Amino acid sequence: MIKVLLADDQALVRAGFRALLDAQPDIEVVGEAGDGHEAVEQARRLRPDVLLMDIRMPRMDGLAATRRIAAEERLSGTRIVILTTFELDEYVFEALRGGASGFLVKDTEPVELIHAVRVVAAGEALLSPSVTRRLIAEFAARARPPASDVRLNALTDREREVMALVAEGLTNEEIAERLVVSPATAKTHVSRAMVKLGARDRAQLVVFAYQSGLVRPGWS
Repeated sequence: MIKVLLADDQALVRAGFRALLDAQPDIEVVGEAGDGHEAVEQARRLRPDVLLMDIRMPRMDGLAATRRIAAEERLSGTRIVILTTFELDEYVFEALRGGASGFLVKDTEPVELIHAVRVVAAGEALLSPSVTRRLIAEFAARARPPASDVRLNALTDREREVMALVAEGLTNEEIAERLVVSPATAKTHVSRAMVKLGARDRAQLVVFAYQSGLVRPGWS
């Protein structure tokens, strides 16, 4: 069973998500939180596989809650998905930098929400890769020019190449096809890059790729 925690200050939103997710045979909503502080406490107590986190909540917002949860090693197995009203939201970018695995707009189709929970729980994060990449590029373009990050020196040339393709939003299968290698080899390169950079998941690789200057907004 995939254990899900819901964090949103609107009870009606939580009730809708709970009804939808609990109806699935492989998903169980194990708890709810009405603000960021409760989300952190519930995450510590319940250790959910996926946490659907609203950004704008009282007492502690979703950004602060995301940073706290991502910073706790014992919660490394909890994947945070940000819930937002707008795709191009600067707070979403900050949440991805802070450790979120991806995001969903609140009016997403039910089948997409269910699929997203399963994908993230399986460790396949980056939700809506093209949209997330576009959002990161949007805000990276407004930031100061990136400085070269010395951590890139730990990567092999192939790992850098694979990381740039991850930043394009490609799956392991698509990377394998592009580089004419097996999907297992592509997955290995992605995993090694994540380990060397201390990235929680693919979303973190995308953020790092832009912040380090490995890729730039508008590159293809």
